[in-house]
Amino acid sequence: MARPRTSRRAAHLAAAGAGSLVLAADQASERVLLLDVTDPAWQHATRGVHDLRAARAASWSWSPLDREELAGLEPKRTWTNVSEAKYRLWNGTHWVLACASGGLAAMVSYPAGWVWWAGRTGANAHSVEVLPNGNVAVVASTQDFVRIYTASQSALSAHYTQFDLAGAHGLQWDQTRRLLWAVGDTRLVALTIGGSASHPQMKLERSVALPSHGGHDLNAVASAPNLLWVTTNTHVHQYSIAGNAFVPYTGQAGIDTPGVKSIGDDPVSGQVLTVAPDSENPCQWCTSTLTFHLPDGTRRIAKTSLYKARWMPAIPAGNTLPPASSGQGVTGK
Repeated sequence: MARPRTSRRAAHLAAAGAGSLVLAADQASERVLLLDVTDPAWQHATRGVHDLRAARAASWSWSPLDREELAGLEPKRTWTNVSEAKYRLWNGTHWVLACASGGLAAMVSYPAGWVWWAGRTGANAHSVEVLPNGNVAVVASTQDFVRIYTASQSALSAHYTQFDLAGAHGLQWDQTRRLLWAVGDTRLVALTIGGSASHPQMKLERSVALPSHGGHDLNAVASAPNLLWVTTNTHVHQYSIAGNAFVPYTGQAGIDTPGVKSIGDDPVSGQVLTVAPDSENPCQWCTSTLTFHLPDGTRRIAKTSLYKARWMPAIPAGNTLPPASSGQGVTGK
């Protein structure tokens, strides 16, 4: 069979996304969805937009509602309005970090979905991060905190230490400087982590005033580890850690728009992915459209309410479970 012909624009978009997937927080299905932007069905889109139902678009998904072993965390109540989905390589294993505004946060292996840690924060959890020792940091917006949960001690550990940050929304671990960055309503802060794995401590290392109000997303710039993406209610900024200043960046004219809930550049292609709400979605703070920059394009996943979406590398088969020596995890019947 002859290979279908693709337009130059579609081929460009396909090449730009090659090698990377998209991990999305979908509030319509209340699931974390893994999407393949190189799916041929996405590359014959009229005017760059194509409806693709989530059930077909997702190559993998996760929800605590599927996990009997997490029933004690009351996911029907605590896993509402999925607010974060991000990939991390930690301890030689692939992980997905996720949380929901209902308060549940979790760290699960990919693709097995094996739970390293899960907990109820009792707050509007907005982002989550894993630290080198296996503890998990969570931020909550309306409750104004950065917490470190002692996930390294047990899979359902509820013990935490807390740093207060008004409007806390985003988290990013800085491996080079061994700092935990967090963004709130008016400040970007860097925290040093001390104490022990069982009794962690946080200390303010740096506090930077945001150039616009309402800090939301925080992400490392994949192409330049010295830079951070920082979104606010009205702008998308880049912050230079070494220069301690907000700086201009390539593609800023098209990327710097209001209301961006998540942003990141693909480490493989350099293409930038943003998610921002639109008036067509039944969820007022969500969208069904992924927006790409450098090169530009959009992909629509019908019947979804996406809150955030982030790049994730294409993972080879294998390496699906945490090391047996970890001695931790939530197991079900």
